[in-house]
This record gives sequence, C-alpha cells and structure tokens, in this order.
Amino acid sequence: MSASGSSSLLSLMTGFWTSQAVYVAAKLELADLLADGPQTAEALAAKTGTNADALYRLLRALASLGLFREDGERHFHLTDTARPLQSRVPGSQRAVAIMMGEEHFACWGDLLYSIRTGRTAFDKVYGAPIFDWLSKHPEQARVFDEAMVGVHGSETPAMLDAYDFSGVNVVADVGGGNGSLLRGVLARYPQMRGMLCDLPGVVERAKAVIAADLGDRLQAIPTNFFDSVPAGADAYLLRHIIHDWNDEQSLAILKNVRRVVGPSGRLLLVEGVVAEGNEPDFTKLLDLNMLVIPGGKERTEKEYRELYAAAGFRLRSITPTKSYVSILDGRPA
Repeated sequence: MSASGSSSLLSLMTGFWTSQAVYVAAKLELADLLADGPQTAEALAAKTGTNADALYRLLRALASLGLFREDGERHFHLTDTARPLQSRVPGSQRAVAIMMGEEHFACWGDLLYSIRTGRTAFDKVYGAPIFDWLSKHPEQARVFDEAMVGVHGSETPAMLDAYDFSGVNVVADVGGGNGSLLRGVLARYPQMRGMLCDLPGVVERAKAVIAADLGDRLQAIPTNFFDSVPAGADAYLLRHIIHDWNDEQSLAILKNVRRVVGPSGRLLLVEGVVAEGNEPDFTKLLDLNMLVIPGGKERTEKEYRELYAAAGFRLRSITPTKSYVSILDGRPA
C-alpha cells in the first residue's frame, strides 16, 4: 500500500476521534463561551467544570482541524467553522453534534450487529424503536427536534427555489415535526394554508411556535400516519419520512395518503436518491444510518418508482435541489 493510501485509510479509521471531539465541544458549549472573545483553556475549564489540562488538549486538537484557533498566548479563538456550534445562531449545528455524539455514536458502535442481522442497532442498545424511545425521553426529543432543524434547515430554501408549489391551496406536512418546513413553505406562499400532521406529543411541542408564527393559516392535527392521514389537502408533503421505514411500512403510509388525495392532488417526497456508480454520495452513508437507527433505507430512482406504483401513484418527476435532496412529485395513477 502506498503512503498516501495508508494515510487515507488511517483518516477513515479514526474518523470517530474527530466526531467525538466535536461532540464534547458542543456539549460543553465552547463555541458559545468563545463568542464574546478569546479565552484560555484554564478560564474555559473553570466555566465548564472540566480539567484544564485535558480541555487544553481537546482545544489544541480541534484547533489543528480548524474548529478553533490558538494564538501565541494560549488563548483560543472562535473560527468560522466553529460558529455553527453556537446554540442560538441561524442554522445552529450544536444539537446535531450532540445527537451524533450520544445516541448515534452508541448505535454505530453496533453496526456489525445490524449488518449481521439486518436489524436496527438502536432497538438493541436502547430497548425500543427510536420514535417510541423519544416519546418517553423529552430532553432527548427536544435535542432531536433541534437537530432535525439543523440537519434539514438548508434544504427548505433549496427545495423552495427548485420546486413550484403554485396551484396548491392547502399543503399537509405529514410527519412534519416541529413545523419548520411547513413554516418555510407558507412564508414563501402567503395565500397557502397548511396542515401539520404528526404524533400527538410532537404536535403539542410545535403548537406554541405555530400559533406565534402563523395563527389560523396552519392547523396542527394529531396523526399516526400508519393509521390514517387527514383529508383536505391539495398536496401531501413528506420530508425524510419514507426513508425511516422499510418497504412494507412505507407502502402503508403512502397508501393512506392515496386514500385521501384528490384526483389532481400531489404526493411530494423530499428525499435523497441513491446515485449509481462509485462516486462519493452522502446518501449511501445515510442509508447505513437508516439501517442502524430507525430501520429504514435510502432508495434509488427505480426503487422509488416501484414504491409509488405499488401505492397507486405515478412518479411524474424528480427535481434535484442545491442540497442533496430531490423532490419526487407523484400523482394518482
């Protein structure tokens, strides 16, 4: 093996060193603490209740990766790379880093179990499916909600720039979480009304924000999409919902949409589409995360066409965006 090949392999093998170091920085709110100016490791250790020498070593390592910057007086500065780790900035990634460093890290440690059995490591590690577990752990559910905004926040403007919602009077966001996507759509289309459809506990967490932002333009409807989907929308929007579930479960969700969608209605899935070939593709790694955490999968264009057809839809178009996701537009067959 060449020296460059060995170095590349070593970087791949030690990737979790970096991710866990970023997680600790996020958990300790180091970016927030450095937002007002540079500080020494000793000062930061006093504020975070950590060991000053150990914290210095963490900061030094992260500075070597560009996350912070150390000056000649051993003060550490916030860099542009680290700014999204702040808690209260647009596009904050702090909750993402925490979620990745806690539940996701624990489950990826059991990737071999998932590969051998085809089962989710999350169920093995935490004793319950992820969404059941989150319903009983409100703090982790809050972090999850914030992380989803951080992960998918940039997708919303990219989606709205790429896809034309003209002609849609009422859009239902099925599995819409805290309503961030739906708020973005309704902001772009002021005459449109929305329906936020999710589990009762999720809807309850979203109500305060919805009322403050949109008043009577948005209705929150407790929904279990495996049982039914509310009627009354022109378009049913599901972002990163179908990839959480296997084919049988996904088909059940889409058939419930088919039962209520009108003849000219739309089924809009916002998902990554697995590319052919060997080029780098984030969706292929995300597919492993779906295996390990919820038990779902990412799909190719062919697989989506087959899923749409089985649910009674015709996949009319796939619209790429500046993000890695595409909008899959289906109409009743």
